[in-house]
Amino acid sequence: YFFGKDVLRVGLIVASELPRDRATILVRLMAAGPLLPQAIADLAALPAGAHERTVAKRILLNMKHALGAKPRPTPEEQEFIVAIYDYWEQARRQGLKEGRAEAAARALLTVLRTRGIAVPKAARAQILAQQDRRCLERWLKRAAVASSLGEVIDEPS
Repeated sequence: YFFGKDVLRVGLIVASELPRDRATILVRLMAAGPLLPQAIADLAALPAGAHERTVAKRILLNMKHALGAKPRPTPEEQEFIVAIYDYWEQARRQGLKEGRAEAAARALLTVLRTRGIAVPKAARAQILAQQDRRCLERWLKRAAVASSLGEVIDEPS
């Protein structure tokens, strides 16, 4: 909502009226209250590398530490602390999954390089972007005996 004109114009955001989408996550986090559980759930649903996660990390840590220092947190505050632990645990698991996939992709690239098989930038990007560890393992097995990149990453028909 906007009030006034020109230089004296003031804007007011009513957090509870914001749409539940990615563009409003950080504002809904800072608004806290009843919007907080949804905002944390929406944050957790974002991709691991989302910039909102990076920004929100400090906000959430500060909130968690402030609430943890209180002698008697309210039930809502205790619920928030539990939600934050759940969020961090989910983020940790996702990070482990992505780390394992990246390690498998790098192992595949090492085998290809060692065997003298050229990997163009587009194929390298495809390999590094692959998150399915079973697919990466299949490619790694093929790379051990392949004579070309096409034999490794092309799916057999």
